Amino acid sequence: MANASDYYIGANDEHGLNPPTAGKRTPTMPYLNRSFYENEFNRMAKYYFILACLRCGFRVYDVKPELRDVPVSTRVARVNARGLTLVVTFAYNAYGDALSFNNVNGYIVFYSRESYRPAMSRLLAYDVSAGLSQTLTTKNMGVGTLSGIGMLSSVRCPSVLVESGFMTNLEEAKLMLDPDFQQAVGEGACRGVCEYLDVPFVEKNVAFPTVRRGSRGNYVLMLQYMLNNAGQNVTPDGVFGSATEAAVKAFQTENGLVSDGIVGRNTWTALRRLFNPMPVLRRGSRGVAVRYLQNKLASKLYDAGSADGIFGANTERAVREFQTENGLVSDGIVGKNTWAKLMPIGGGRG
Repeated sequence: MANASDYYIGANDEHGLNPPTAGKRTPTMPYLNRSFYENEFNRMAKYYFILACLRCGFRVYDVKPELRDVPVSTRVARVNARGLTLVVTFAYNAYGDALSFNNVNGYIVFYSRESYRPAMSRLLAYDVSAGLSQTLTTKNMGVGTLSGIGMLSSVRCPSVLVESGFMTNLEEAKLMLDPDFQQAVGEGACRGVCEYLDVPFVEKNVAFPTVRRGSRGNYVLMLQYMLNNAGQNVTPDGVFGSATEAAVKAFQTENGLVSDGIVGRNTWTALRRLFNPMPVLRRGSRGVAVRYLQNKLASKLYDAGSADGIFGANTERAVREFQTENGLVSDGIVGKNTWAKLMPIGGGRG
């Protein structure tokens, strides 16, 4: 098998941050009275893909790290300037007038016959589709072709576009904010990349080494991406310096951990959401587990307010509503029984 570090993987997320046009956002979601924007999903699927690729030993380039729309021409230029091995773009599909929900559903992986290496892009698309079929339970629409899409046809490496579902299908729209679905898409796409490049896939629950100030490499890069996803602000450069140490200490304090700046088992567990069992949460709780709870509630159409990691009045009300409607004791405390009902992907209000 090949050495993963020989390959340089591009990860790209498509537009849809807060657009005024239909097709880049869901119709109004029932119970929540708001739309989900496409990039709320796209950037998170890309995030989990980056983590999976780093875990597998690849070098990874984030084509669009900005939290704003970036012109396709700029992103194409970035890819072509770096000699990437391949690029995977994450998006979410729409059907019809995009103003109302319909029954069209499923995920599909696209490539372009106009691409730099169409035969290799086609093979990559089939491998990524096969990888997604191992992690997703939604409908697999297979592989398709598109023309005139710059990120497929103008980059000088094999490139595919993962349309992970339809935001105009209510059940698939709900999945857009589910962290477990987002992760399943990123993990599945990485599985496909590993198959395409003949590199072993490293499972997500593998033990991570302790890292601290002075450490370097992919595990530090993963740490930096995870810290930023948890609300910190560090530059992902793979070097554990003073800024990363300060961010680790802030994260540890927020999540009730010993604030020593050393990332060992307990800190990795919190960052990776590998809690076993899941923590009991109640009003006043804070941290990554609360943010996860808030996103899971939203994905099931219970309004916990913004996913800010703070268990306040809105989150407690949403938890009580969820408990009442799922035959649980409505005490606003998220324990074993509430987690068991909440954690599966899909379901919720319809």
